[in-house]
Amino acid sequence: MRHRPLLLCWLVFGWWTLNGLVWAGQVMTMREATGQALDGVQVLRLELASAWLWAPITLGLFWCVRHWPIERGRVLRALLLQGLAVAAVIVLRALVVIVCNDWVGWYAQLPPVGAVLAASVLNNLLMSWLIIGVAHALVYAERAQRREHQTMELESRLANARLEALSAQLNPHFLFNALNSIAEMVHRDADAAERMLVDLGALLRHSLDTSHSQEIALREELVALDHYIGIEKMRLGERLRVEWGIDSTLLDARVPHLVLQPLVENAIHHAVATRVTPGEVSVRATRSDSRLILEVRDDGGQPVPSHGPGIGLNNTRARLLCLYGADHLFEIATQAAGGTLVRLDLPYRTVEALS
Repeated sequence: MRHRPLLLCWLVFGWWTLNGLVWAGQVMTMREATGQALDGVQVLRLELASAWLWAPITLGLFWCVRHWPIERGRVLRALLLQGLAVAAVIVLRALVVIVCNDWVGWYAQLPPVGAVLAASVLNNLLMSWLIIGVAHALVYAERAQRREHQTMELESRLANARLEALSAQLNPHFLFNALNSIAEMVHRDADAAERMLVDLGALLRHSLDTSHSQEIALREELVALDHYIGIEKMRLGERLRVEWGIDSTLLDARVPHLVLQPLVENAIHHAVATRVTPGEVSVRATRSDSRLILEVRDDGGQPVPSHGPGIGLNNTRARLLCLYGADHLFEIATQAAGGTLVRLDLPYRTVEALS
């Protein structure tokens, strides 16, 4: 009502025009049924004149209600002002009848002013309060819509703030772990440590380039993951084997930024780094109808600690909840043949669909 005044004017004018036509049809039908003389032009002029007079009055009452609505703490003031507005409507319509009667023809012989005023009270009192009721309904609906919009905007801002906080927590966690891995190699193999630093630099550069978005293409996520695996391969050597099972048609699928790295890091930490024999980590991406399935699997090692998942997994779970709500699945399961499977079931969306 506040944001589209021109549209409101047209709607009010159209509504009262329709009412005038309906009233004219009813009057002509009643006169025809009772055998009275029928002058369609005169009836139409009378009813449209009465209806069109309500259009500016309706807008005025809407304005009054919008500025002084009935609300908690201001009921008496609002009722007083709206009562005065109704009284003004009654007087105004009586004056219009007196002034315009010779042209419109409401009365064949204009009655005394008191009689016209009394008729105006009977004809316009209830209608005025009905219009005020409709105006209140519009005002309350507008307020509810505005509150809903503000609530949604606030929830969106809070979700974005939480996601940014979670990302800020994840990056230092990963960086510290990577630096610890490099520190282990410095005295054992300087060349390997240097190559690890190169991979770390590339990974951090990639992370900064994509940090503006909470979701990135799967191909970008795999580039970052490859840099991380390069660091771990330098540290673990032949003990770390990685199997890729990526459907090439899914490379444009959207995935959360840095979602695979903590899963692979957790698998390497528990299934490979804890033993001297080679261990394998499998990374897969498949599609099932409108769902994207991401899996990180290892072939055995230490179980998840009794105190529960660490920062990486907890962070991933929280980010998925923020991004997708209930429209996702995050499962960690122990396999019968040994090892752990982490499975993500996400909505399948592509770069083009979100751009």
